[in-house]
Amino acid sequence: MLAPREIAVSTEWRPLADLAGLAAEWHALAQRAAEPNVFYEPAFALAAAPALAPDAGAVLVRGGEPHRLIGLFPCRIETRRYGLRLPLLTGWTHPYGPLGTPLVERDALRSAVAGFLDHVTDDPWLPKLLLLPYQVEDGPVSAAFAETIAQRGGRTATFGRHRRALLAPATERAGYLDAALGGKKRKELRRQRRRLDETGAVAFTLAREAADVAGALDDFFALEAQGWKGRAGTAAAQDTAVRQFMEVAVTGLAAQGQASVARLMRGDHAIAAGVLLTSGRGAWFWKVAHDEYVARASPGVQLTLDLTEAVVNDGAIDWCDSCAAAGHAMIDSIWRERRTLADHLIALEPGGNFALACRFESLRRGAINLGRRAREAFRSLVPRARCGTK
Repeated sequence: MLAPREIAVSTEWRPLADLAGLAAEWHALAQRAAEPNVFYEPAFALAAAPALAPDAGAVLVRGGEPHRLIGLFPCRIETRRYGLRLPLLTGWTHPYGPLGTPLVERDALRSAVAGFLDHVTDDPWLPKLLLLPYQVEDGPVSAAFAETIAQRGGRTATFGRHRRALLAPATERAGYLDAALGGKKRKELRRQRRRLDETGAVAFTLAREAADVAGALDDFFALEAQGWKGRAGTAAAQDTAVRQFMEVAVTGLAAQGQASVARLMRGDHAIAAGVLLTSGRGAWFWKVAHDEYVARASPGVQLTLDLTEAVVNDGAIDWCDSCAAAGHAMIDSIWRERRTLADHLIALEPGGNFALACRFESLRRGAINLGRRAREAFRSLVPRARCGTK
């Protein structure tokens, strides 16, 4: 049960594009959040919105003494998610932001969630059906929503529950990889590392300063564009708006000490690169790409091993989210802990279109999964190296 703490709050809906002036207050909230979410921090979200969701907004909740921002709930209104007019207020996620946990102050959790739900209920312009994607199932924010909605007589349905790889070593961090991989697998990976070194010694580097991060990020863009994503036309560098957003977001976070780019270097040539983002005591292994010309030696896996060691030895990081799909062939075999996430469809008012929305949501997801399996079957006919990519 949540502590029965209630404080008076004020709320408002604002377009995300209008929130740049609140960046300092917003960032301060992120530092007090019950659950960190780097994708909702101002350095990331303000860069992403113009490229990915210019119509996104947020409900801001203020309260307490001193009066301050205690909740920020980024959302979008989807009027035709199911092909007909059945509006939903959807938590803002996207292919570059795989977590939908809103920023809620840990010491005002119940009041902030209640204030958000009150605002949505009372605002005639906002839909009364909510879809909150990528929620951490056992987190305090999900618990606050579940309790508050139950107390109000609301209804909730869960979709898309899945477990994705998480690096969350116990107190004994030494030897994490040996314990996770086992002797036989560890031996094979060392053999692959020696193969990488045969044509020139490979070194692991971690760029942390904003200027260094910018250059290392260029290596990531180049590697990704040379690989299967480039051939598919989905590499970030092939979309000017997406590349610009990533550059602004990552260098902005790096300036705050919240982003770094890991690389495997052979001389001045990168053969693998990955982006690590942090918020609070959490981290996200956001992106990784590798040189497919050396794919047989698994450079993406080797980078992940070195980055894992760096994270395990970083006393400021408690856990690292893989950002990978459930069952990812590479990361699931290295990181043995799991984080359970799910999407929650919520009805704030009795009756209405909740049952209809649940039915349409099930049909929509079934169609998407069928299309995904068809694409994967087609792609399997075209050989390509995908070692360590996501």
